[in-house]
Amino acid sequence: MSLTYLQRAAAHFEPSVGYEAKALMMAAGMTPDEWQSRLMTARPDRALLLCSRQAGKSLVVAAVALEEALTKPGSTCLLVSGSQRQSAELLGKVRSLALAQRTAIELDALSVLSMRLANGSRIVSLPGKAELVRGFTADLLVLDEASWIPSSLYQSVRPMLAVSGGRLIALSTPFGRRGWFYDAWSGTEPWHRTKVTATEVPRISAEFLAEERRSLPANVYMAEYCCEFTDSVEAVFSTEDVIGALSDEIQPLFGSHGDAATDSVIVPLFAEKIAS
Repeated sequence: MSLTYLQRAAAHFEPSVGYEAKALMMAAGMTPDEWQSRLMTARPDRALLLCSRQAGKSLVVAAVALEEALTKPGSTCLLVSGSQRQSAELLGKVRSLALAQRTAIELDALSVLSMRLANGSRIVSLPGKAELVRGFTADLLVLDEASWIPSSLYQSVRPMLAVSGGRLIALSTPFGRRGWFYDAWSGTEPWHRTKVTATEVPRISAEFLAEERRSLPANVYMAEYCCEFTDSVEAVFSTEDVIGALSDEIQPLFGSHGDAATDSVIVPLFAEKIAS
């Protein structure tokens, strides 16, 4: 086995220092926040990023996607969000990061919806419709604004990792106590979880947050800046109140659900008037 073959094999599995996500950010003149550095160094297979608005979650994922494309020739990175516009916006961050490198990154093709590197890797933005995203195999799957991605779409894209054994990163601010992202964050599955509130972002001032707290409804502020899964402002009862009202010790008013003997004696309201 030749030395050249071994060197090429090593390069395929061990990313070049210059192409590491952190190095790509720094080469573009950006200093990663501590949490961004930890995430890029950890390289988790399954990651959830629950982050405040303007925390830099899209930027760090753009760096991770560019690293994947550069260090794994022929790989496919898919960027999925609730709408084509959002996923295209994330692709724009990847493109800007690539163009900001001191050493030019060779591109074979570039459009609003995709970019292909000279090494054969692709980074593709996809719309948030389950029927339009099938057929891909992904080495890296990014779910942007994941709280707004419906469970049906999430379930349709996960199989894209079945053969590749690729990575999955989902990033979002909260959007209520519902949906697959909330279930994943609050569940027990072995996700790599990262939570970043606005007070942990050095670029967001305390004065701005104080203004936002005064201007926004409490539940909106807590969701957007404190990363709390809050109830909708239209909700009549809070989630805690509903859960607190549940009990297995109280007998149903009309017997057990599905009790045929009980159901048979319940007369529909206004039954006599309808019959007449």
